[in-house]
Amino acid sequence: MVEFEVINILYYCGIILLSTKLMGMLTRKLGLPQVVGMIIAGLLIGPAIISRFSIPGFSGIISPSPEEMNVLKSFSQIGVVFILFSSGLETDLGELKKSGAAATVTALAGVLVPVALGTGAALLFMGGEMTKAKLMNALFVGMILSATSVGITVETLKELGKLNTRVGTTVLSAAIIDDVIGIILLSIVTGIGGGGDILMTMLKAAGFFVFTIGLGIILRIIFKNLEEKYPHKRRTGIFALAMCLFYAFFAEKLFGIAAITGAYMAGLMLSGLSDTQFVDRKVVISGYMIFTPMFFAFIGISADFSHFRSSELVFALVFVLLGIIGKIAGCSLAAKPFRYSNKEALTIGCGMIARGEVALAVYATGQGLIYYEGNTLAGIDPLVPTILLIVVSSILCPVFLKLVFKNQKTEETTTHNRTSTIHNEAIEQTTGEK
Repeated sequence: MVEFEVINILYYCGIILLSTKLMGMLTRKLGLPQVVGMIIAGLLIGPAIISRFSIPGFSGIISPSPEEMNVLKSFSQIGVVFILFSSGLETDLGELKKSGAAATVTALAGVLVPVALGTGAALLFMGGEMTKAKLMNALFVGMILSATSVGITVETLKELGKLNTRVGTTVLSAAIIDDVIGIILLSIVTGIGGGGDILMTMLKAAGFFVFTIGLGIILRIIFKNLEEKYPHKRRTGIFALAMCLFYAFFAEKLFGIAAITGAYMAGLMLSGLSDTQFVDRKVVISGYMIFTPMFFAFIGISADFSHFRSSELVFALVFVLLGIIGKIAGCSLAAKPFRYSNKEALTIGCGMIARGEVALAVYATGQGLIYYEGNTLAGIDPLVPTILLIVVSSILCPVFLKLVFKNQKTEETTTHNRTSTIHNEAIEQTTGEK
């Protein structure tokens, strides 16, 4: 029996890797993030969609048993840990220090406003009597709107030559801080949702950050000495990955904090070292060869649309709309007091709307907060809204940024021409008087 199950896992892994890569390449050609293609691959090869067509004797290209699903789930959880570890490694601590109050306030508004809008909409949609389970479900739905995917924004700003401008730097810094705040809030929400007391959860969160930062400073010194003696050695990458896994384990086991928070903190403590890019490259290669595709595909494979109602599609559209409006309004208004023009503030808001891997990581981490009454879905499973949000925001973010910068350029050109005309008229008048 054990041998048979192992053989099945090998088959499932082969199908997942092949399908996610092919669909990822297709969505990239269409101008969408590859992660969208990977999720769609999971939906196509698993039972989520096929099972609804009632084809006799066929429930999907792969139809894992509960035990096999547990193995695939384990792979997927390692994948999401890798994603957050890589995000931490790519966080620029120097940029965070320089970002100042503007980026911090912008990021805070970019988290709180969308979360509040998403939570409120989810509560209205669920209706009925308020319960703790419903509130936790609604908070979980709102938390998905907190994440910002900086990758698409960075590429667009690079293309426009605006990455190193004041606005570009603020967007980049705010997106980084945004994820930190979002992950902390997620850990607190999941801790409370798991039955923890609010005060105790906050104390555990504080203890976790004291522990990880204190230990991280020591480990950072060790890694710094290690990379000076043995630069670009595989041992550095292996030790760093071990640190990531231990941080993820201790976060959840000792402090009741989401494992992805531990992974992110491990990456953050190793960011900015000479070998950070080398380690990150090794992690990305290791992750995207096996575990990361497993994470995205597993979301699709494990999707259950048997409870899906047409009214939930309406909520999905509202969810996407609030996710975009919340980021633009929250970040734009927060940037205004820091002497940004209306156009600059709007640009910052538009640059914060894209969502990607972190939104999916939030979804995967908070799945236990989905509200059921017995076996009946009584709350909201935000999988469809999350996928739709990633697709729509990934398309709209570069479009909005290009439109805003185009208008700015037009205004700057008009102002320049008007100034030149006034200058020339002044010269003519002076010449005439002479």
